[in-house]
Amino acid sequence: MRITLITVGKIKEKFYVQAIQEYSKRLSRYCKLEIVEVADEKTPDHASESVEMQIKEKEGERILKVLKEDSYVIVLAIEGKMRSSEELAARIEQLGIGGESHLTFIIGGSLGLSKAVLDRADEKLSFSAMTFPHQLMRVILLEQIYRSYRIIHNEPYHK
Repeated sequence: MRITLITVGKIKEKFYVQAIQEYSKRLSRYCKLEIVEVADEKTPDHASESVEMQIKEKEGERILKVLKEDSYVIVLAIEGKMRSSEELAARIEQLGIGGESHLTFIIGGSLGLSKAVLDRADEKLSFSAMTFPHQLMRVILLEQIYRSYRIIHNEPYHK
């Protein structure tokens, strides 16, 4: 299976880069992973709602431009469905058995995702009602995808 992560913004901290590299290496046993970064927009302090919407729309256009048409799209959104690690593993396995050969996970910028990206999503996934830095979210998502493959293959992984 091919898995693509489309993310807004670059990873700046070295420790996040190292964690992402580690999980990417681990995942290479199970799937073909690609991480696509699109540029983020600078958000001015005290930005109005309309300015924030324009920023999300610009970032959304960049996301949609790199999104492959044949991909099954799962966006990370606070209003999405929460799943346990076992449920996420079962969903990934179910999608593969059902004929989906390319999954794309999308992590938006600091303001979230545009309506156009949310409308394009086949599924919305939430990790928590809490807000996480999107750089950290990339590490968490990769870890959970790795954990999913360990579960799917009945391989041990700490609980």
